Amino acid sequence: MKVMKDIRLFPSLIVLMRVLFGLGWLLAGVTKITEKLWFKEPGLFLNDYLINSLQLPHVPTFYKIFIENITLEHLMVLNYVIPIVQIILGIFLIAGLFTIPSILACLFMHINFILSGNMNLISLILYTSAFSLIIFRTDVYHLSLDKYFNLSTLSHLKRNKREKNVLMP
Repeated sequence: MKVMKDIRLFPSLIVLMRVLFGLGWLLAGVTKITEKLWFKEPGLFLNDYLINSLQLPHVPTFYKIFIENITLEHLMVLNYVIPIVQIILGIFLIAGLFTIPSILACLFMHINFILSGNMNLISLILYTSAFSLIIFRTDVYHLSLDKYFNLSTLSHLKRNKREKNVLMP
């Protein structure tokens, strides 16, 4: 009896992790718009951040070249895209919609954040959370729109396997 409760508790903890991870991304996007004024003073914060990253000794050379030749050249586009994408990803993760692609997009954005010189405890927690959600992806679909709309790849695989077992003697 205790084992059954433990089995049901773990997926709930993974869902809680997914929701908190999504909330973190949602708040990151909202904060950029409201407190850091990315939309009221476009490009100011991001430009300062990127110029500062170029001065840091632990930012890899290839990433400094990326910042100089691509990121700074498209600063205004990124100024609007980054917070909006963070908000959308946060909502998707909280709702459990397109969960694995959303986690992968968060990982991509987070790797860029780390490469730009920001490695701290929160970065490590976010990075570890993303990989944990991918590792335990079978449980990440509990209480999700992916499961409700049958969008999870794993759900299709499980259903197909059950159908094959029923058809085969």
